[in-house]
Amino acid sequence: MKLRTVFFTLGLFYLPILLQGQHFPSEWVGTWKGKLYIYTLQGLTDSVQMEVEIYPLDTSSSGRYTFGIAYGSRGTDWRPYELVPVAPKHGLWKIDEKNGIVIESFLYGPKLMSWFSVMNSQLLCTYERVGEDLLLFEAYSSAYQPISTSGNTEWGGEKIPEVNTYGVKVFQRATLKKQL
Repeated sequence: MKLRTVFFTLGLFYLPILLQGQHFPSEWVGTWKGKLYIYTLQGLTDSVQMEVEIYPLDTSSSGRYTFGIAYGSRGTDWRPYELVPVAPKHGLWKIDEKNGIVIESFLYGPKLMSWFSVMNSQLLCTYERVGEDLLLFEAYSSAYQPISTSGNTEWGGEKIPEVNTYGVKVFQRATLKKQL
């Protein structure tokens, strides 16, 4: 791959960060509920109710928001996380799980994304605003070790980089509707 192609691709990738506004978008504020579906290679393996709650923590200039999540019953599995601004105009936020875990998250247009690893797995979690009253949640989990490696060769006089492929173990999806 030519160097200018890499820079062009990276520029397209990071441009939304540079254009991001100063505050978390107000259309995200609210309580969102729906059913989370969990898929593996065997197909649909489970489903559970899911709730996400996003509200400003206070009226000061802290810019922090609640980012509460419940899987199943809110009474038994409520996770009172916080959404913390780091560099909002560049799309950078952190999800503070209030237990020592803090995960960088990126707001690109209508999508908030977090990519992290835990217990030998990589996870990509996304929340996407769709229309006026829907929040689409998706999570992808893969093993930390690649299942194959290709490339790392020369083809037509061009150096081809090494490419690692990771197997997707679990896919989760929920369409959450804004509660009035």
